[in-house]
Amino acid sequence: MLELATRLLARLDGSDQRPGGPIVVATVVGIDGSSPRTLGTSMAWDGESVIGSIAGGCVEGATVEIAERVLDDGRTRTVEFGVSDEAALGVGLSCGGLLRIHLALLRPDAAADAATIAELRRAASGQSARVSLTAQGYRTDLCDALYLDSRTPPARMIIVGAMEYSTALSNAAQVLGYEVTVCDPRELFTTAARFPGAELAVEWPPEYLERTVIDGRSVICLLSHDDRFDADALAVALRSPAGYVGAMGSRRTHAQRMDALRELGVEPEALARLHSPIGLDLGASTPEETAVSIIAEVLADRTAASRRPLSVLDGAIHARAAS
Repeated sequence: MLELATRLLARLDGSDQRPGGPIVVATVVGIDGSSPRTLGTSMAWDGESVIGSIAGGCVEGATVEIAERVLDDGRTRTVEFGVSDEAALGVGLSCGGLLRIHLALLRPDAAADAATIAELRRAASGQSARVSLTAQGYRTDLCDALYLDSRTPPARMIIVGAMEYSTALSNAAQVLGYEVTVCDPRELFTTAARFPGAELAVEWPPEYLERTVIDGRSVICLLSHDDRFDADALAVALRSPAGYVGAMGSRRTHAQRMDALRELGVEPEALARLHSPIGLDLGASTPEETAVSIIAEVLADRTAASRRPLSVLDGAIHARAAS
């Protein structure tokens, strides 16, 4: 639910240029086996239009039909869709998994929904938020369901160097939900017009990295080619708790940077954290293709995925997400 916070609030209060009103939110609260989406994924129905997506295909159509019942009588329901499941309109998942979905009515003026709406507003403003979902089972073999939908502030991506590759990476990272900062000491190149939606830090990169907040979810990508600060910036990044540190450049540039980092006293364990040259081998050449290459490596590093084609692997495609 919380991943749809901004869109749900717009629908509830009518700020999306349509009359506000109640809306049914369907949230995945249980997964068994393979599923294309993860726990907490939601979609909503207001009687006319759909917001979000749960699994694709006929599951969403069936979910809308059940949401219509919730919209009519206001009664919360929990339903299951599975490959051999004949309940819930007889709809199954082609991927072979099972989804348990919680459907509840959310009303803009109801006192009972005030706490949920308050948490949606927190999530929409980038704050930590949590919603408890409790429902009486719609099927007789289901017990009461309890699920906590929580959301933390977006992870940060700090891009050092303002260039065309940085613009493409900033755009791609924001699509994935990262809070992006572009740091470069050159004011002429570090502009809002070049980096829409990103925070801009026009200052010396090593000094900025020393003072800014970096945690284990942070991603630092050095795309600059400036001998004045590249090694110093990487030294700070590698000594920070950042979950991913990468640097763009040729293999010759990488070797020179490694020598410079050793001269700065960076420990071997920290050096081993550096992803350089940055990105996966996807045959990328344009800034946009290179951004995909970098984002792919960041994602694979975070999830510890195999990085191999799904066509050569066995087992459930979405097993990692379901777990």
